[in-house]
Amino acid sequence: MAQGSRQVQTQAQQQVQTLSPQQILVVKLLELPAVELEDRIHAELLENPALEEGKEDTASDDFSENSDTGGSAEDNGANEYDSLSDYLSEDDIPDYKLQENNRSKGEQAEEIPFSDATSFYETLKEQLSERDLTEHQRELAEYLIGSLDDDGLLRKSLDSICDELAIYAGIECTQEELEEALKIIQDFDPAGLGARNLQECLLIQIHRKIEQQHFTPNPLLYIEEAIISECYEEFTRKHWDKIQQKLGLEEDAFEQAIKEICKLNPRPGASLGEAIGRNMQQIIPDFIVDTYDDGTINLALNNRNVPELRMSRDFTEMVEEHTKNRANQSKESKEAMMFLKQKMDAAQGFIDAVKQRQNTLMTTMQAIIDLQRPFFLEGDESLLRPMILKDVAERTGLDISTISRVSNSKYVQTNYGIYSLKFFFNDGYVTEDGEEMSVREIRKILKECIDNEDKKKPYTDDELTDILKEKGYPIARRTVAKYRQQLNIPVARLRK
Repeated sequence: MAQGSRQVQTQAQQQVQTLSPQQILVVKLLELPAVELEDRIHAELLENPALEEGKEDTASDDFSENSDTGGSAEDNGANEYDSLSDYLSEDDIPDYKLQENNRSKGEQAEEIPFSDATSFYETLKEQLSERDLTEHQRELAEYLIGSLDDDGLLRKSLDSICDELAIYAGIECTQEELEEALKIIQDFDPAGLGARNLQECLLIQIHRKIEQQHFTPNPLLYIEEAIISECYEEFTRKHWDKIQQKLGLEEDAFEQAIKEICKLNPRPGASLGEAIGRNMQQIIPDFIVDTYDDGTINLALNNRNVPELRMSRDFTEMVEEHTKNRANQSKESKEAMMFLKQKMDAAQGFIDAVKQRQNTLMTTMQAIIDLQRPFFLEGDESLLRPMILKDVAERTGLDISTISRVSNSKYVQTNYGIYSLKFFFNDGYVTEDGEEMSVREIRKILKECIDNEDKKKPYTDDELTDILKEKGYPIARRTVAKYRQQLNIPVARLRK
């Protein structure tokens, strides 16, 4: 007889940390910028009838005096509703205002446009919709648009794109058809989109200029075309003498042509995104910081479009009526009472969460101002001291994750412009003497050195290291190279 397996049941005690629904609500509201908070509050107003928009109702002041009417000790069946008295005191019909306004009377905060890069794909599809194409051509062109890199160039081979179309989209096509669709995209604005390499990108822009000539052809354009098409390798290596000899160019004409080529855009997709950003994107600052001549710095939350919240007067009156008649309540009345309680509980929790959000935001922003006070007084980026999330967390007593949520997607309006809160966080560099310096300050000095250098004999990284050391920034050559790369500045031989 086979012996069956035996199951043993054991108990184990385990400590698990979980967030309450109220804590989750606070976290979600904390992550929202000002505009999204406004939408979230309006949605809550529509969903919860116990929450309403408006200022303090003075008539509610004596409501708590009558809140215990009908609640005698002999109402044995009413114990389950005793907790409702928590909502019927004057403290729980709050006059909490979401709007924070410390500005002078009559002065209004303005919505200031803020440049922010936007994807160019939708714009290209709009240009595509204006072309008279067959359905097959349109499908190929749309797939090519989706294959472009962020800079607007196509770095996939047409052969691999043909395979992708067949495998993933079920579209059969030849390389010739795909080439024809690509030429359509290369005719879009700005010139250079859809190029397969930098050489083709520059040539497309030069050809566009040649096509736009009318009655007075510019011979300089044909020199530019010859340089890029016939001497591209020499051009990338800046072998100017070889190019002049190969094409037989005069020095003046050659220098003018090189100057015009350097004005062409190697990343047409990125430039299109920046242009759209200036026209379409708008950032509403979450904070407004005013700095005055006497050194006073005034901080306010920009919640002028967010409604004020309070508990619904109608709901509190209904609860009062139900509470008066506890002894003779039917099953339906008790169910209605529980519904009222749940809605009032949710409304009070939402008001508390928004209040906590406001306090956390103000506390965090005030700590940032205190730590970066020189910048807010002068507006000079070089005055920004090294600061990380931990510094603000220690100053406020809040968790680092909370500081991270506050700084994410939040902006502050200052006397010197609008900045992302992330802008104020930067790494530090400690010198041999123990002095702490901002990396942003070092990068600024490095850029100034390179901007003022002799372009015929630009500084090498070793020379820049020595110059920075003389200016009081003793950093290693590899660190100079890293900061130079972060500034998108090429090496010395490419800066000639």
